[in-house]
Amino acid sequence: MKKPELSIPIPTTIPFFDQKIYNPKRRSTKRIRARNRDSNMGFFINQNFIVLLSISLLIVSPSPVLASENAVVSDSTTAYEFINSFGFPTGILPIGVVGYDYDPSTGKFAAYFDGTCSFSVEGSYQLNYKSAINGYISMGELTRLEGVSVKLFWFWIDIVEVKRVGDDLEFSVGIAGAGFPVDNFVESPQCGCGLDCMNFKLRKLKTNVTLSSY
Repeated sequence: MKKPELSIPIPTTIPFFDQKIYNPKRRSTKRIRARNRDSNMGFFINQNFIVLLSISLLIVSPSPVLASENAVVSDSTTAYEFINSFGFPTGILPIGVVGYDYDPSTGKFAAYFDGTCSFSVEGSYQLNYKSAINGYISMGELTRLEGVSVKLFWFWIDIVEVKRVGDDLEFSVGIAGAGFPVDNFVESPQCGCGLDCMNFKLRKLKTNVTLSSY
């Protein structure tokens, strides 16, 4: 009598549990590789960012040598030398300027004194400078001037503009103007006594003073 044979079916496909064990390994391997690739890319991106930032800072940051040189030039130039560079004589500013500001982008100029400054020119024109005067300066022109006034008769009138025209300086008070030779402004007057206190012989202002209406 034959013993019954046991037949064990041989599966033709990989069981589901085998796939479950195998596939996560592949996925995890891919994920690990992907993470490594991303981290490497992040490293290079960070390196590039740092390099670009460093270059930008080098370009934007002013050189300390140039900055110090500019400061030296600015500190060594007086307000009188500054206005000379724009074609104006020294004498349009009285003695006693303690500082000045200039904005090259707008042309705005300001000069500062310890206090107000008044003096007479030949005993007929009395000028007054406030402790701070300002205006807009360009070659041969000082416009929108504030802080300087002249006494005409009993009234103080603001001088709003000064222009150099050839060898003359023209002063405008808005409704009228007067012209004087540049030679009359070679020396700076002193507050209180004008040119008298410097032992200068007052030169009579050449009266090619022209009054004109605007």
